[in-house]
Amino acid sequence: MADLDSQPKPIQSLYSWYSEGKLFVNRRYQRKLVWTLTEKQRLIESVLRRYPVPALLLAEREEKLENGDKTYEVIDGLQRLHALVSFIECSFGTPDGRYFDVSLHPTAAARESEGKFTRPAEGVDLISSTEVTTFLDYVMAVSVMSGASEAEIDDVFGRINTYGHRLSDQERRQAGVRNNFSRLVRELACEVRGDSSTDILGLENMPSISIDLPMTKHGYQVAAEEIFWVEHGILRSTDLRDSMDEQCIADIAGSIIGGSYLERSKNALDQVYEEGTSANIRLERALKVYGEDRFTEEFKQCIDEIRKVCTVGQPSKLRNILFKKSSTNAFGAIFAVLFIALHESLFKGSKKIADYAGVRASLSNIDDRIDTSRGSTSPEQRSKNVKVIKGLIADHLVDVEPRQFDGSHSTVDLDNLIRHSAVERPDFELKQGILKLTAEKRIDLEVIPKVIRTICAIANNGRPGQVLIGVTDKPADASRIEALYGITPRPVGDRQIVGYLREAEALGEDQERYFQRWAEEIKNSDLSEPLKSDVLSAIDSNDYYGLGILVISVPQQSDMSYVGDRVYCREGSSTVEVSGARHIASIARRFG
Repeated sequence: MADLDSQPKPIQSLYSWYSEGKLFVNRRYQRKLVWTLTEKQRLIESVLRRYPVPALLLAEREEKLENGDKTYEVIDGLQRLHALVSFIECSFGTPDGRYFDVSLHPTAAARESEGKFTRPAEGVDLISSTEVTTFLDYVMAVSVMSGASEAEIDDVFGRINTYGHRLSDQERRQAGVRNNFSRLVRELACEVRGDSSTDILGLENMPSISIDLPMTKHGYQVAAEEIFWVEHGILRSTDLRDSMDEQCIADIAGSIIGGSYLERSKNALDQVYEEGTSANIRLERALKVYGEDRFTEEFKQCIDEIRKVCTVGQPSKLRNILFKKSSTNAFGAIFAVLFIALHESLFKGSKKIADYAGVRASLSNIDDRIDTSRGSTSPEQRSKNVKVIKGLIADHLVDVEPRQFDGSHSTVDLDNLIRHSAVERPDFELKQGILKLTAEKRIDLEVIPKVIRTICAIANNGRPGQVLIGVTDKPADASRIEALYGITPRPVGDRQIVGYLREAEALGEDQERYFQRWAEEIKNSDLSEPLKSDVLSAIDSNDYYGLGILVISVPQQSDMSYVGDRVYCREGSSTVEVSGARHIASIARRFG
C-alpha cells in the first residue's frame, strides 16, 4: 500500500531537484510537452501574482542517485513543472516580454555557464529582483507517493485524468495500459515521429522528445513539419498534440495483425484497449503469433515505399497526389486503407514496386475512386476500398520471394539515429563525407583515420553506437555543400543531411564502390578484433531521399578495443587518446 506525504516545496527547491537530475518522466503514460506559450505565461503570471496553482504529484522511485539522494517520477503536473524550470532557464518570457534574471540565482547561473541553456541577448528586459525572489520563494503544493507499485501509479494517473477529462481519446486509451499492443503502438509512433527514447527519461531531456508546432516555437528537438504525418498532410501538426498519429497506427495495426478490418470508430478502438474484452483478448493473441518486431519492420518499410512514391519525378506531398482539390484537411481514414492495401500487396502478396511513377499515377485523385462517405468506416466498406486500391496499383508490382528482414536501416530508423545524435553525443559521430569542401573536391586523408579512432572510442563507451557518413551539424558546411554540389540538404532537428552520393559521383564511383571504399579502409585498419569484424558485418547504406547515408554501426563489445596498441575513448562528442594506467583501467572496468 502506497503512502502519501504532503511536502510543500518552494520553486527554488524544485529547480534544485531538476538541476541535480532527481526528476524523471515515465513515457509509458506521460504526454509530451504540449503547453502553448500562452499557457506557460499564464502560469508564470499566476506565480508572480501569488495566485493559487494546482498541486504537483510525484512518486518516489526505487533508484537513487550515486550519492544516495532520492529521485522522483512526475505523475501529475509535468506541464506545470517544466514551464517553471524552463522560465528560469529563459526559454520564454512573461506576457510583457520580460525574462528571468539568471544572474540573481546561482544554480541557474552555474547551469548557464555550463552551456545547459542560453540567457537572452543584452538589452532584453528582465523581471525585477523582487519578482525573482517572489518567484523562487513561491511554495508549490507537492504530494509524494512512496512505496507505490507500478499498478498503483497507473491507477492514480488514470483516475486523475479521468476526473479532469484532460486527455484525448488516444491518450486515455494508452495511459497506464501495459499490454503488448499498447506498447507496440506507443513505441512505433515514437519511431515514426522521431522522438523515441527510453521509457524513463529525465525531466531535463523532455524537450528532446517534444514537438515544436509551426506557429509556437519552443526550441523543442522535433519539428512538426519534418514528421511524416505532417510532412505529407495526413494529419495536421496540432493533431500530434492529441496523439492522433498513435490512433492512426492503432487502427492500422489492429486491422492488419488481427486479420480483419476494424471499424473506424472510437468504440472499436476502446474495445481493443480495454482489458478483458473479446477484441482485446483476440488482438493480444494475434500479436503474439504475428510478432511485434515483424510488424514494426513491415510498417517502416511501407512508409519508405510511400516516401519513394512521393519523391519519384517531381517530389510532392502524398495529399497532393491523392486529392484533386487543394485542401488542408487531415485524411487519416483514407491513409489507413491506402496503407493496408500497400501492406497486403507487399507482404501478403509477396510483391515489390517495380514502377514507382506508375503507382503514383494510379493513386492520383483516388478520392474519386473509393468510397469516402460516412459509411466508409465500416469493416465491409473498408475491405472494398482496400481491394480497389490493390487493383489500381497491381500492374506496377512484380513478384518477389517472401521478404526477410536483414536489419538494414529504414528512413524512420535513420531519422531517429540522427535526432539521438544530438542528445547521446558520445555514442555518435557525424561526418559530411571524405572530400574537402573546396572547389577541387580532393579526398581529405585525415577523415578515415579519425573515423577508425572514433569507432574504437565509441566501442570503449561500453555501449553500441554509430558513425553516420553524409550528415553534418554545421550549418556552414551544409551551405558550402549546397553551393559546391547543387544539392538541397534535408534538415532533421538541428542536423543537415547532405548525403554521400554527391561524393560518389564526384569520385566517379557508383554507390557500391563508395560503400566498398569504406569497408576496405576498415578491413585494412589496425582496429582490434573482434571489433573490426563486428563493424564490417554491420555497415549499412540507405538511399535516403536520393542523398544517401552510410551507417557504420559499432556493436557493443565485451572487452576493451584498440587501434594498434593505442586506446581511445569519447569525451562528450570528442575522441581522445587514453594515457595512463589508471585511466585505461577505468575503461577496462566497463567490461567487467
